[in-house]
Amino acid sequence: MRLKATARVRMWSALAAAAALGATGVAACSGGGDEEPVGVAKVASTLGPGEGMLNLVTLPGSIESGTSDPRVDWVTPFEERTGCKVGLKTVRTPEEMAGLMRDGGRRYDGVAAPPEVAGQLIAENQVTPVNTDLVDGFKKLEPKLRGLLKRDGRQYGIPYVWGSNLLMYDTRAVPPPPSWAALFDPGQASRYSGKLVMRDSPLAIAEAALYLKRERPKLEIDDPYSLTPGQLKAAGRVLAKQRPHVGEYWERPADAVSAFAGGRAVLGQAWPYHVDVLTRAARTVQAAVPSEGVTGWMDAWMIGARVEHPNCMYQWLQWTASPDVQQQVAEWTGVAPANPQACSGDRLKPGFCTAYHVGDRAYLDKVVFAHAPTKACDGESDDNDCTDYAEWKKTWIEATKL
Repeated sequence: MRLKATARVRMWSALAAAAALGATGVAACSGGGDEEPVGVAKVASTLGPGEGMLNLVTLPGSIESGTSDPRVDWVTPFEERTGCKVGLKTVRTPEEMAGLMRDGGRRYDGVAAPPEVAGQLIAENQVTPVNTDLVDGFKKLEPKLRGLLKRDGRQYGIPYVWGSNLLMYDTRAVPPPPSWAALFDPGQASRYSGKLVMRDSPLAIAEAALYLKRERPKLEIDDPYSLTPGQLKAAGRVLAKQRPHVGEYWERPADAVSAFAGGRAVLGQAWPYHVDVLTRAARTVQAAVPSEGVTGWMDAWMIGARVEHPNCMYQWLQWTASPDVQQQVAEWTGVAPANPQACSGDRLKPGFCTAYHVGDRAYLDKVVFAHAPTKACDGESDDNDCTDYAEWKKTWIEATKL
């Protein structure tokens, strides 16, 4: 089997409701604080006719309209059914995505936000709460995922897809690793020097923090995504000591697939996607769930603070939460659907759903889902004891790039 034959590898290689607007003028937003941006939408209360247009912001691969593969298209049927023409702005990085949503001169209706973006947009009032009563199928989505974007009793996003970060190893070269120490302990990592792979993301610091949580209990790490300056510094040191042994920091998931398939890697951070692709290609890899636990992530659809086409946006939320669309998204992107009903009937194959832990509540309960690091350790209070995403990014660069 050719590894590049799957649609998921191709995709990754490229890496509705009437809302009364509080004010019609649009001005530059403050970028933070308690004040809402000018033109911010209020929470919708009723569903009205579509406005005929919908402007969305996504990372590559989050939406498919048949351009990558004519057989993969969940946009055209939506447009035909609702009359809402989808305009798409694809960005390369989460930072670019957040910048567009902050831009007071632009009016995007919605954004498919990863965790490091979602938390920032909520804190800066760049997204508006969702009236979940207007989203058919919301209660069918995984309960734990629904709760990740709930603040003060208000829902700020509709779960779209999710995944977890595992330890993947080549069974011919590495015995089953019981913990993250296999990747982060210098003595153990040196055994496979040059053949380790790591995600190229500041949020990968959280796995080092999980390792330290058990290795150095005096650090008193609780939430691996809420680190004090001292805890973050300790995690940075772990990554710096690991760096000489890392053969590749992967940004595109297909790069990690290639590294293991070509024998350049034998151990590293991976997603169920990698394990699925490689095992189906008869490669000798397996996934391990470290004893310290695993981290995870969720992408969610959020409504922009200056939403211009709210009714079409709510129709899009309903559409993308439906099991049939969730099945298409999961098959194409190689991630777990937020709606377990995508695994019912003859939609997704049972093997896929098992591999990606869809509907596995016991597994989900063990996953520590990512959120944007903030100064406030609990993400809500006024204390400034923890470190924010900018500090994480600086630590990541210093530990892995300089």
